Formats: sequence, structure tokens, C-alpha cells
Amino acid sequence: MPEGGGTSGEPFLSIVIPAHNEERRLGPSLAKVFGFLAGQSYPAEVLVVENGSSDRTFDIASQATSEHPNLRAIRLDRRGKGLAVRRGMLEAAGRYRFLCDADLSMPVENVNRFLPPQLEGVDVAIASRAAPGSVVYDEPAFRKMTARWFNWLTRLVLLPGLTDTQCGFKCFTAEAAEFAFRRQAIDGMAFDAEVLYIARRRGWRIAEVAIPWYFDPDSRGRLFKDSLRMAADLLAIRRNAGRGMYD
Repeated sequence: MPEGGGTSGEPFLSIVIPAHNEERRLGPSLAKVFGFLAGQSYPAEVLVVENGSSDRTFDIASQATSEHPNLRAIRLDRRGKGLAVRRGMLEAAGRYRFLCDADLSMPVENVNRFLPPQLEGVDVAIASRAAPGSVVYDEPAFRKMTARWFNWLTRLVLLPGLTDTQCGFKCFTAEAAEFAFRRQAIDGMAFDAEVLYIARRRGWRIAEVAIPWYFDPDSRGRLFKDSLRMAADLLAIRRNAGRGMYD
């Protein structure tokens, strides 16, 4: 890894945090993220992308920028996790760009496992709750069953061989991020599957990283409704590919 001291325009790592109605969790999560980064040798930036919140999420992110000059707060009027992630990934300047859920259900100390020198020779590294060696804590049985069903459907329709496309922690090289997210068309929750499908079509190397993952009962997702919409989006991705949108 590069030594610290790089300029603000030359971060080694960008951490992108999409945030919708996260006023309760965002402050403590940012404290953990910056506490982690303070112990690293490489320069880094954090981008919080708030979209369509009805609470103080953006105010909290904006206030934190006065304490952390390498934090940027971005506001979008429209909802959609995929929309927020695309904006953050394309505004990021890091050599590596890490997608991070605001709940930190994967402890932030695991970030370095997605980066050189701990992980070499890949373009996209994705956290997996299903890969050998992963440990999942306190996930309700129904949620686990629904997630496994969607993962099975995603493998069948788009991405054979990947065990968990929807975990909210992923790392892209700058080149892979620029290529995939500029072609992303899905603004909702299935954007993960879309950008991974784009990356695989392009020939980027994808690796899964087994992680510890802690279920947060204050999840932003609407399990049944989101799953149905995401299933429809998988078919839309196949149609988009047939039209040459990802070429």
C-alpha cells in the first residue's frame, strides 16, 4: 500500500456510503470509519450520498465535513440506492472505491481484506455472507431464506458462480468502477447484480471475500416488496444486455 500523505485529490481509497433516512446510524458509523482510517498508512476519502431522506441524514453528514476535510456530503432529491451508489462511485477519486452500507453490518476493520496487499490481482472484490469462512450473526430465518432465494435466482439468470451479489460491501478498482457504473441503468436495489454483470461481461476479475456479518433489525429494506422488484430487474438487465447497453 502507498504511504500516507497523498494530496486530497489522490486518495488510495474512496469509501462510498449511500444513506437514506440514516440519521440514527450515520454519525456513529462515520466515527468508526474515520477511526479506522486514522490508523491506516494510505490517504483516503469518504463520500456520503444522501438521497431522498425525510430526516436529518444530510445535515449530519454536512456537519461532519467540518471535522473531517476528506469527507464529502452529496445530496440527491430522488430515492434509489443504485442512484446514490452510482453518483458516489463516479465522483470518487480513489484508486480503489469501496461501497459501504451505513449500518456497518460488516465491521469496517475488514476493509483492508479487499485491498492490496491482502488481496491482489482482482478488479472487483465483493463481500459474501455465503462463501466458506463467512459468519452471519442474528439473521432471522425468513430473511435468510429470502436472501438465499434471490441469490439462487441471480446465479440462474445472470451470475453463475457468485454466492452473494447483494451484500452491501464491494470494492472496485477505479477503472472497473468507471466502466461499470457509467453503464449502470438500474436505480434500485438490484444495481449490485447489474454492475457485477457488466464487470463480468467486460472480463474484469471478480473475487468473493468471506466476512463476518451482523444483522441490524433497523434495516432500510422492505424484504418482500424489494425482492419482487429486484427479480423483475434481473430480467430487465438481461433485456438491456440484449440491446447492447452494456457494450
